Amino acid sequence: MSDSATAIQAHESESPAELPHGPRTGIELHVGPAATSRLVRDLLAAAPALADFYAAHPFDAEAYRRKADAVHARLPAAKRNVLREALRPSNAEAGAKLDRILNGEGVLVTTGQQAGLFGGPTYTISKILSAIRLAESLEGVLGEPCLAIFWVASDDHDWDEVNHTFLLDAEQRVHRVTVAARDGTPDVPMSERMLGAGIEAALEAFVERLPRSEFADSVETLLRSAYRADTTVSNAFGNLLHGLFRDMELAFVDPASAALKRAGAPIMANELRNAEAHARLLANQSERLVAAGYHAQVAVAEDAANVFFHDTQGRERLVRDGDGWLLRRTRRMIADQEVHAMLEADPTRFSPNVFLRPVVESAVLPTIAYVGGPAEIAYFAQLGCLFPAHGIEPAIAVPRFSVTVVEGKVRKVLDRFGLTIGDFRIPLHELTTRMIREGLPDEVTGPLAVMEATIRREYDRLTGGAESIDPTLGGWLAGQRNGILGQLQAAEKKITSHRKKRSEIETEQLRKAASNLQPDGVAQERALNPLPLVARYGAGILADMAEAIQYPLPGPSPEGWNGVRCSD
Repeated sequence: MSDSATAIQAHESESPAELPHGPRTGIELHVGPAATSRLVRDLLAAAPALADFYAAHPFDAEAYRRKADAVHARLPAAKRNVLREALRPSNAEAGAKLDRILNGEGVLVTTGQQAGLFGGPTYTISKILSAIRLAESLEGVLGEPCLAIFWVASDDHDWDEVNHTFLLDAEQRVHRVTVAARDGTPDVPMSERMLGAGIEAALEAFVERLPRSEFADSVETLLRSAYRADTTVSNAFGNLLHGLFRDMELAFVDPASAALKRAGAPIMANELRNAEAHARLLANQSERLVAAGYHAQVAVAEDAANVFFHDTQGRERLVRDGDGWLLRRTRRMIADQEVHAMLEADPTRFSPNVFLRPVVESAVLPTIAYVGGPAEIAYFAQLGCLFPAHGIEPAIAVPRFSVTVVEGKVRKVLDRFGLTIGDFRIPLHELTTRMIREGLPDEVTGPLAVMEATIRREYDRLTGGAESIDPTLGGWLAGQRNGILGQLQAAEKKITSHRKKRSEIETEQLRKAASNLQPDGVAQERALNPLPLVARYGAGILADMAEAIQYPLPGPSPEGWNGVRCSD
């Protein structure tokens, strides 16, 4: 296996020197913590029920100082410098700061994401910007260099999750662009999977739908430089992001790099030796989390190690079977001694799973915080006890920010109909029907409301009188009343249908707005690729997003938040 960090640097000189900036008038940025789950909302609110599951509250300034001191004590410069070849700064300023940190003078804030096609959905950008802004805030709190690091998840192997992306076409309809896979390609990690010839058709389909502006050519040049048939999926992803963020202080790390694999090998060896005990730790913490009223984000496999083995057929979880390990997909058995020998001889053949990856990251890098989405923040609550099991302190889990872009054309629709972004969270057909009904003339809505109220009122009077004669008449009269109300509702539906036919322009405007804000019923940042925005407004839109993100640091230490508790 090759050192992917070196491969990432191969096309650096072919990227454009910079993406141009430009005026960004007529757009709004709606920014706030990505708190789509109760767990994240409670974490931000310092709910006492979560205090035992996290290293610290994400806005506790004193906790970051303690964490930085612990990192400095555990990772002197000699241990940091071995990873120099695995880290790639975005520019000279980031490189200078990274040098100081690797020489023992500072700390890192990390985040990461799988290698989505052409950069993936917009929340990848939100993650990076959140990490950059948190690092900037922590510099003021700690009084030492702090740099954001993006972990390119090159060990992932699920092709179907990363082979596509979404953008809007000229008619504001959601368009999916997919890379066709070569027949017979095994499920190898994205650090080894070549894009192949299929990338050419996908690239043309994507570029064809980019908005045409003074910035579009630079975005196209960056795309064509990064995404080539002879490039791996993870390298293309890393090269694109490097080009996008070359104006900001950021560095990239590829977990497939030989240097990082060597540094993380002792953690994976310890995990293999203690797989059963660590599985119980995770299971117990997950049960406690559920008992506290929350959910377990990731299922715990108590018969498997949190380590994957890589061979020519792809990545496989190591499952305990007697004195050895079973590869579940190929049914191959490997003796425990042989697994440890292979790990020592070639660590690039192994990788951590979702539970162990944050531990490896914190063990080898001077990390004090991890910026994650709602799902990642949730599984951090499960894995807190895995850190001390490996002799290190948990990273502070910090929710990323969410960014929704409202362009001028969308704002006009919102204002015309008196809508908010939140109104588009219901299905479009329901929203359209609601707006059409609200637009019905008073000569329709008035009589309908009066008739319904009259029918209900008079039937109540009638039922009361009839039941004094015979109590069984009440049920029959209720059926008669409901039948008449059903006819009234049918009349309203018929009138609304005809109104809708005469309101095709308004309906189309709502559809286009929905495609921008809630494409196919999914939040904008979780569906749409961000490059069309960069092509329309220039790279300065990324700076605007970053400026809108503000972490409330330094913050107070909430009472009772004293770190992860691993036993009752």
